[in-house]
Amino acid sequence: MRIGIVCYPTFGGSGVVATELGKALADKGHQIHFISYKQPARLNQFHENITFHDVSFTNYPLFEFPPYETALASKIVDTAKFSNLDLVHVHYAIPHATSAFLAKSILKTHGIHLPVITTLHGTDITLVGKDSTYTPVVTFSIMQSDGVTAVSESLKQDTYNNFNIDKSIEVIPNFIDLEAFQKHDKSHFKKAIAPNGEPIIIHTSNFRKVKRVEDVILVFKNIVSEMPAKLLLIGDGPERKNAERLCRKLENCESIRFLGKQDAVGELLAVADLFILPSESESFGLAALEAMACEVPVISSNAGGIPEINIHGETGFLSNVGDVDDMAKNALTLLKDKTLKQQFNKNALKQAHQFDINAILPKYEQFYESILEGNSALV
Repeated sequence: MRIGIVCYPTFGGSGVVATELGKALADKGHQIHFISYKQPARLNQFHENITFHDVSFTNYPLFEFPPYETALASKIVDTAKFSNLDLVHVHYAIPHATSAFLAKSILKTHGIHLPVITTLHGTDITLVGKDSTYTPVVTFSIMQSDGVTAVSESLKQDTYNNFNIDKSIEVIPNFIDLEAFQKHDKSHFKKAIAPNGEPIIIHTSNFRKVKRVEDVILVFKNIVSEMPAKLLLIGDGPERKNAERLCRKLENCESIRFLGKQDAVGELLAVADLFILPSESESFGLAALEAMACEVPVISSNAGGIPEINIHGETGFLSNVGDVDDMAKNALTLLKDKTLKQQFNKNALKQAHQFDINAILPKYEQFYESILEGNSALV
């Protein structure tokens, strides 16, 4: 198949999943055309079956903000016509599904039918999409898509609860590349971070308010009140300054490292003992899944789709959002009981195998084929 993929090029979950999906499809022989305003962060190697199409636009003085949606629609039209796309798969509803609908309408006037598949990832539904400014457009764009998928049962239900739609939504979960994320012997690296054998705790996110990074620091404060430990914070974003202020206020910055954005997250997870994800909202929890693939148990909130991944009492523990005392108690339970911790390590890896990309990829291929067959019957 010749597949167009529209995504944000950032380190966020939707951009990562879209890019890794495209790369895996290319490995299977499909022709993949990425369409975005910048080359995706994970699209860092040449592949004979992958082409990147840059969405460029001129910001005329008349426009206060660049008209990205219009430029994106035009680039989809151009790519579909000259690369003979079979379908376009857009990730994240705003503005990608809307731009794809506009492109589809334009192509129709040229006698070209372009099926559009929209994957809902999370905040496009649970946060941005619920804003009354965008709700009518998001609703319309979902309804006009030829196929719609969501990354978890929780997100599927949120979509039905928040929007007046009767469109069928297929749940195809996010996935993990178990070759890229696995436990390695990094004892020399671990010793450099924790020279006295302290447990290493990791959190990775885009440091938005919804991720509750300050809760990570509060959980860590409770942990180090009972035993020495180290905390690695991976990522960057608007809440980093507040997190830095809090660790200074609590006077435990000597045990916390802010590492910023990192490409080799798997190597860092390889030295971790626990992963903390206290999010207020999380449609899936890809960061937690990456940790579990590296045999790292997860201490998390019970928000959104996280319980579909992190099984309470088996792969980690779940707590109510904001309950940092319970999260710290659960973390200490594992850190103090090595036998229990080893069992959780094994359980985490076993659970991660359920989301192996080799198991999830065929679900997307089958979904594509069903959409194409359905559209062929209508044309």
